[in-house]
This record gives sequence, C-alpha cells and structure tokens, in this order.
Amino acid sequence: MIHSTAIVDPSAQIDPSATIGAYAMIEGPVKLAANVVIGAHAHVIGDTTIGQGTKIGRAAIIGELPQDLSFDPATQSFTIIGENNVIREQATVHRGSKPGSATRIGDNNFIMANAHFAHDVQLGDRNVVANAALIAGHVHIGNNTFIGGGAVFHQFIRIGDYCVIQGNSGFGKDIPHYCAAQRINRLTGLNVIGLRRQGFNSADRALIKELFDLIFRSGRNLSQALAAARQREWPPHCEKFLRFIETPSKRGICPVRSGSEGESDE
Repeated sequence: MIHSTAIVDPSAQIDPSATIGAYAMIEGPVKLAANVVIGAHAHVIGDTTIGQGTKIGRAAIIGELPQDLSFDPATQSFTIIGENNVIREQATVHRGSKPGSATRIGDNNFIMANAHFAHDVQLGDRNVVANAALIAGHVHIGNNTFIGGGAVFHQFIRIGDYCVIQGNSGFGKDIPHYCAAQRINRLTGLNVIGLRRQGFNSADRALIKELFDLIFRSGRNLSQALAAARQREWPPHCEKFLRFIETPSKRGICPVRSGSEGESDE
C-alpha cells in the first residue's frame, strides 16, 4: 500500500492498511492509523498523528513548522488529526508553536483545497471549510460550522458551533454559536437554515432567536443585555450561547450590523 516512489521515514509508524501515494513524503515520527490515505506528492512531517480513515489530498502539507518568526525549530510540538476527515489538495496544517502544544483537527471534517490552518488552531468536528479559507494561529472553531471559500480569520479569535460564514469575508472578532456572519466583523442574524437542518425544533429556534434579539437588538449595550438575559432561566442550548458571549477572547464579539451593501466597514 506504499507506492515505490514514496519516501517513508524509518521512525514513522504506519498501519498496514494505510495507503501512501506516489512521491509522497513521510518525514519524522509520523503515526498513520488504519485506512489513512496519503495522496500523491503530499508531505506529512514531524510528530504528527492522523486518525483512522482520514484522507489527505495531493500535495497537502501536514505538520510543517509554524510561520512564526520567533519559533525555534527545536521545539517539540505536535499536529493531531482525528478520524474520517477529508483534507483536499494543497491544504496546509502547521504544528503547535510552544513546547508540548498541538494543532488539532477533530473528526469528520471536510477541508477543501488550499485551506490553511496555522499553528495552534483547534478545529472541532463535522465542519466544512471551503477552498482557500485562511485560519490564523490560535483560532478555535467549534462543531458543525460552515466557512466559505476565501474567508480569513485573525489570530486568537473563537468561532462557535452551527455557524455559517460567508466566503471572501474577514474576521478579527469572535463569532458566537448559531450565528451567520459576513463581510468584515459583521453578524447578520442566526443560521436559521443550518439550525433546522441540524435538528433544532421550532421551539428551540424561537428561544435562540429571542435571546439573540435580547443581546444584540434590544438597544442595550452588551453588559446591560447580558444582565437582562440573566434575569431568567434558559435551556442548555441558549445557556451555551450566553456563556460564549460572557467569556469573549481578547478580540471581543462581532456586532450585529445592518445597512446597505455599499456601506463601509470599520
């Protein structure tokens, strides 16, 4: 299952059922689990673990050094890829930047061609990341989120669960659970179609909308809106939304914005 032109480091641990394509390179103590497929010309580097059933596309690079000018190449850090992911051609995933740190990709993600995951990114499960999306260092992304092609994300921000993010947009602030986002740091509402498709019933969606409107459309500032929201009990899916907003990254939370498409963004 290893092509005759592939180069495999003797320190690598390769399950017998794994497939390694033509001219692929496995460099360092890489671990490939059962039924992993490494495409032609792909390069898997360093202390990288790839879980069962994951497919790495042609010319993808997994486990490369961080693009961080202060990084010491002698640092022991990791790349951990879960199970049943599809990572398409020429995608890049860089390893952690601090001793013992790891860039992590969960399970059942679909990552399209030329997407980039910088050092220390944490991606959850069942996400779709479209072509040429650029995820900077230390970004945390939840589960069941769709990221459009060409979207770009500043380091250290958080993206929640069940979000939908427009392609060719840019974000330097957190995107809460369940939200739709577009352009530059703009929330446009809830991912209503996505929530319906993921099994949230009409009552669940109505409560999420009620809470969203209270936080973002009540005319209060954020701290006032959160205080008002805490005057009552909320079900778990709403509590999850509240906790996300109460514990932002240092970049803050994207606001809800309205106006014409010709309006300039800050």
